[in-house]
Amino acid sequence: MHDLVIRGGTIADGTGAPEFSGDLAIDNGIVTSVGGKAGPARQDIDANGLLVTPGFIDIHTHYDGQATWDPYMTPSSWHGVTTVVFGNCGVGFAPVRKDAHKYLINLMEGVEDIPETVLSEGVRFDWESFPDYLDALERNPRVMDVGAQVPHSALRFYVMGERGALHDSRPEPAEIDRMGALLEEALRAGALGFTTSRTTKHRTKDGRSVPSLSAAEPELFGLAQAMRRAGRGVLEVNSDFGPGELDIMREAAKLAGRPLSCLLVQVNDAPDLWRETLNGVRAARAAGQDANCQVGCRPIGVLMGLETTQHPFVAHPAWRAMSDLPPAERYARLQQDAALRARLTTEIPTDPATARLADMMRRSYPIGAVLNYEPDPATSIGARAAATGANPWAMALDHMLSDGGKGLILHPFENYHAGNLDAVREMLLDDATIAGVADGGAHVGVICDASAPTFLLTHWARDRSRGPGLPREFLVKKHTHDTAAAYGMRDRGTLLPGMKADVSVIDFENLALRHPEVIYDLPAGGRRLMQRATGYRHVFVSGIETLRNDTHTGELPGRLIRGR
Repeated sequence: MHDLVIRGGTIADGTGAPEFSGDLAIDNGIVTSVGGKAGPARQDIDANGLLVTPGFIDIHTHYDGQATWDPYMTPSSWHGVTTVVFGNCGVGFAPVRKDAHKYLINLMEGVEDIPETVLSEGVRFDWESFPDYLDALERNPRVMDVGAQVPHSALRFYVMGERGALHDSRPEPAEIDRMGALLEEALRAGALGFTTSRTTKHRTKDGRSVPSLSAAEPELFGLAQAMRRAGRGVLEVNSDFGPGELDIMREAAKLAGRPLSCLLVQVNDAPDLWRETLNGVRAARAAGQDANCQVGCRPIGVLMGLETTQHPFVAHPAWRAMSDLPPAERYARLQQDAALRARLTTEIPTDPATARLADMMRRSYPIGAVLNYEPDPATSIGARAAATGANPWAMALDHMLSDGGKGLILHPFENYHAGNLDAVREMLLDDATIAGVADGGAHVGVICDASAPTFLLTHWARDRSRGPGLPREFLVKKHTHDTAAAYGMRDRGTLLPGMKADVSVIDFENLALRHPEVIYDLPAGGRRLMQRATGYRHVFVSGIETLRNDTHTGELPGRLIRGR
């Protein structure tokens, strides 16, 4: 008798093969049969009319801190995700000296928009070495499996001290050797990779560039040699990919003998650069290197509202004068004081910050009753204001005041240069790309892109109206088999006999994203944008049900994944 049989579902098994109907049997946390009719079971799930998929595997998150305090790993666990990997973009919390965690918090707050108060209260820092950090993660029960990577900036700061915080400071040969030894130790202890940031977009909260920004070849190649000695791990990089950058990273990965994974987005000031980068990764693959690009499935953008980090009025003196008030009191004041609203929308400051916010606002889209992440540019605030002669500042404020002050505006600043998602579709279709860049746990005051798995299915396989979609079985493979394979997780990502029983049972016809909202549930009462979903009937991790009808069951079967 089987432990569990999911009966009569439409199975997208993660291999990319055509979907088929049948039963899926699970025993001792392992898939034992797929398709046909399974025998009797201790537990039956009726999946007639439902979609059955492997659990989603999100390899690009920043749950480095949250994984130490939140057993439910929200919002990812509400979107069919059963495995996450963090430590991306060269930032994280290990190794760390006992008197140096404030710098790593400053770095994480600046790069990933996770407030200092949240991290200071939520993260215990009861570790020093990276192996100690892995042990701390392993002690904590949680709803899903997690894996961690070694962040370059933390490693550099640990070895070089304050000099290491300066990206143009060069380590001595002995310091490179020390960093390499610690990286090798971490990889042998189970770290899934080594990550670095080489983008000017990443800065500490106090405005400094990240320590790894301009690390030179001797440092990079010394760390690559450590990866070769360990024989483990992925080399992940977030870079602006200016001239010669990809060549350097390819050489480092080649020296390491390890896979290279590059973040890939379309930027407005160089809208075709992503194709050059992707062509370089294709060339690496053609030459026999293991390389891929992590891509998103919707615009990279920010949400703006009266309670978010960014909105059109944050630099206005009238807003700053009440910015410390509780949100409800600010909203009441705005509602009651017509003179205040007039000042905000007509007395526009002329400073550079306001000019930047004005540009953002005009190229933004009010989020309506029906969520639309591929809006027509003609519906932007700027276009509508120009067409009607309305005041764009007043339009923005009126919308943010709607729904009891909870109205939100979407500003897409990457992956949306042409005003549609055609470039994203092109990215997704490429064999050299995998699903990534959703940033779960990060940028909590401006985005909630950890909901990407739900969007991937609903938009691209069902709802897209401004161009062709993509096959459902292809999308499932992109976010299960392909992401698992990229990190050497050969035990998951497909529904085949012998594979780990991480499974989602989805009411695809009714699968939907809920509206994003600002909530205050982080340590120290910290705020974050949250986006949940409806339509996940059941989610299983190692055959144990963790989600039922979009609600956690209370089971915490998740484990730490250690690289091998």
